[in-house]
Amino acid sequence: MNTEGERLIPINIVDEMKSSYIDYSMSVIVSRALPDVRDGLKPVHRRVLYGMYGLNVFSNRKHLKSARIVGDVLGKYHPHGDSSVYDAMVRMAQPWSLRYTQVDGQGNFGSMDGDPPAAMRYTEARLKKISDEILADLDKDTVDFQNNFDDSMTEPTVMPTRIPNLLVNGTSGIAVGMATNMAPHNLSEAVDGICAYIDNREITVDELMKHVIAPDFPTGGIIYGYEGVRDALTTGRGRIVIRAKVNFEEIGNRNAIIVTEIPYQVNKAEMISRTAELVKDEKLTGIHEIRDESDRQGMRIVYELKNDAIPNVVLNLLYKYTALQTSFSVNNIALVAGRPEQLNLKDIIVHFVAHRHEVVVRRTEFELKKAKERAHILEGFMKVIGTQQSLDKAIAIIRHSSTPQHAKEGLIEEFELSEIQAQAILDLRLARLTGMELDKIRAEYEEIMALIKDLEDILSNEGRRYEIIKNEMLEIKEKYGDERRTEIDYAGGDMSIEDFIADEAVVVTISNAGYIKRTSLSEYKVQSRGGVGNKAATTRDEDFLEYIVSATNHQYMLFFTEKGKCYWLRVFEIPEGSRTAKGRAIQNLINLEPDDRVKAYIKTNDLKNLEYVRQMYVVMITRNGTVKKTLLEAYSRPRVNGINAIEIREDDQLLGAWLTSGNSEIMIATKFGKCIRFPEEKARAVGRGSIGVRGIALDEKDEVIGMIVVNDKENESVLVVSEKGYGKRSAVEDYRITNRGGKGVITLNVTEKTGNLIAIQNVVDGDGLMIINKSGVAIRMSVDELRVMGRNTQGVKLINLKSTDEIAAIAKVAMDKEVEDLEQELLEDEGFKAAVSSDKVEFSATEQTGDNQVSNVGDEQALRAIEEEEKNAKKNPPVEDGESEEI
Repeated sequence: MNTEGERLIPINIVDEMKSSYIDYSMSVIVSRALPDVRDGLKPVHRRVLYGMYGLNVFSNRKHLKSARIVGDVLGKYHPHGDSSVYDAMVRMAQPWSLRYTQVDGQGNFGSMDGDPPAAMRYTEARLKKISDEILADLDKDTVDFQNNFDDSMTEPTVMPTRIPNLLVNGTSGIAVGMATNMAPHNLSEAVDGICAYIDNREITVDELMKHVIAPDFPTGGIIYGYEGVRDALTTGRGRIVIRAKVNFEEIGNRNAIIVTEIPYQVNKAEMISRTAELVKDEKLTGIHEIRDESDRQGMRIVYELKNDAIPNVVLNLLYKYTALQTSFSVNNIALVAGRPEQLNLKDIIVHFVAHRHEVVVRRTEFELKKAKERAHILEGFMKVIGTQQSLDKAIAIIRHSSTPQHAKEGLIEEFELSEIQAQAILDLRLARLTGMELDKIRAEYEEIMALIKDLEDILSNEGRRYEIIKNEMLEIKEKYGDERRTEIDYAGGDMSIEDFIADEAVVVTISNAGYIKRTSLSEYKVQSRGGVGNKAATTRDEDFLEYIVSATNHQYMLFFTEKGKCYWLRVFEIPEGSRTAKGRAIQNLINLEPDDRVKAYIKTNDLKNLEYVRQMYVVMITRNGTVKKTLLEAYSRPRVNGINAIEIREDDQLLGAWLTSGNSEIMIATKFGKCIRFPEEKARAVGRGSIGVRGIALDEKDEVIGMIVVNDKENESVLVVSEKGYGKRSAVEDYRITNRGGKGVITLNVTEKTGNLIAIQNVVDGDGLMIINKSGVAIRMSVDELRVMGRNTQGVKLINLKSTDEIAAIAKVAMDKEVEDLEQELLEDEGFKAAVSSDKVEFSATEQTGDNQVSNVGDEQALRAIEEEEKNAKKNPPVEDGESEEI
């Protein structure tokens, strides 16, 4: 029954529960469990620091009872249980919990064995020196304040920290529907990363990871494998495997495993107890005795082994079954503008720098306001006591005034002062009226005006503000930076994909049209050379194999494009195809821009092998004659979207790239028939961001058509080909060595009859040569049939061209020794049918379909012509070398 005046409102219990639970969850997320991205603190930690700040318990003061600190925080800012405040403060003082502790505890603050701290009435605490940097400038209106729980006072919403606390100390917390678990990092590395970001706002996470390498746990240990670290830093989520740091010793006549550092957040006593249980249950064999010999000097856990035990085997069992190996699951969730967000390494740095920028601006504005207020007072002083006459007037006004208010009004009227200036004159001590004091006032005024000018310059100059942030960060590094504690075992980690793929020999083939595949070498060896072959590959019209190389699955392929970009594929990432398969288009495997195309392919060994990548070089050439030589190491960190290998100007393009050992010779040829030869050492190695150096000086309208790298000048020769079918082989030694950047010497006497030079190749006997005409015909010939002749000659006619046709390009079918026996078979499989005549060796593209052969271009007439030429070839065998200069 309703009493008089009572009003009942019926509500839906489901809606009420929903609304109440959302309110509760948001309160937990925002006001309890998650840290703010700016200062890395949860509300309880922020309140502990602010409470200690209010009690003046700084690092240079004496310790204060923990109960007093907790009581102050509870009574003023944090209306929860005392254990929540004390437990938070204890953790802030434990060097095995925080990488950089914020509270200096005195007394029993617990241990790594899980021992609880003494009651708060027994322990004492004060701030650590590093916490002074978290609280620095708090009194300069650098952050916003909010009312406390009963509106009786205010507390800061965030700390104006100079320490990137979220990054260096990490955090963990369980909210409603989400959790956070952020790893600690090394302060020196974090500062380096922040400075790198300030220098380059477009910096990528991969580039930041050169500075912030990996988490750095307070308990040391070893990060086993790097994949989890990379995931954590690039995405904000990742699983990092941590191992204890161990070594082997002999104790008496027994081997022993000595543990000196254990993984982060592992309870040492529990770990030892659990291991003892496993030994007792005979799940861990080979351990004779376990002892904890840890003391003030450091940790030392001894696993004494049985006489017949193999130390490494026992250690691997310990890693597998005990907490000597654990994982830390990174989940970087923090509050950004009051909303939870998942953050990668760059996000954390961006938000911290933005916060520091706001603090610097607000601090400067505060100092400018104070400086202007002081300058205003000093101006009043100088008006009144600047001369003896004005001073006498002021004293007379004050002496003859009946009240201070009358005196103030008299001064304002006489000297045109503000109320603030007049009050400051009345408050002035008589000692300040001496001549010496007046000089000090003038000097102070000059200093204040200089300070005002400087502060105004800071506020108007963003670059200067960021320079201030950077310098402050470097000071922090100088004061508190230390060495990394956690080592990184890059070779460790879980099974990677390479562990499941045999490093077997394969043949990588790339066609002229850009189709790529890999085929097991064994597939080619099944059929003996000269066999009839299986069903041939489905090739595109007028396509042919341009690049054939043997490799192993774990090697790398680098792709360089005409726009100067570099892309990667592991060989096992290249789609596998049978000998009859066409392969996949390269642009479907790498993120190639629509108007870009691959100009060079380089096979390399393991790019993670530092010794290898620091010994090898990549040499590139552009159409305008720029040569760039860079250590292979610069291209050893693959990215999905590729990297810029060389800066290409608007009227230029990359022509090719070669892998060298640094001791080769370089030869560059131009359209007008010039060629220069110089040692590779003449082109100094430059960074990936550099544009390169001049390789050859070009005449007007001339351009580079190609470059070769000579490693064996005794056996290699230089082949040049002109657009109207002329070409020749010359000895490398015919080209004298000159300095880089010269005009070169004549390599082929270019005339209207020969046409411009279109290609240069270094060849040896046994090489195959593919000549591609503009009409689409691809003709194959053997280099053996070209004799070596003088450099400054017109050469010989390689092929007969129709009057309207020209050569578009030539391609050497690159063959490693391992696959040179496969050359003919590959060409047959790809549909190139030999047609031998008395004056040329020609291949035309055909596709086999069962017993019937059909021309790729659908030209049955051409096919009949080929068959006719085959018959003629039997009657008229090809000419021998030396019989004729025309082939």
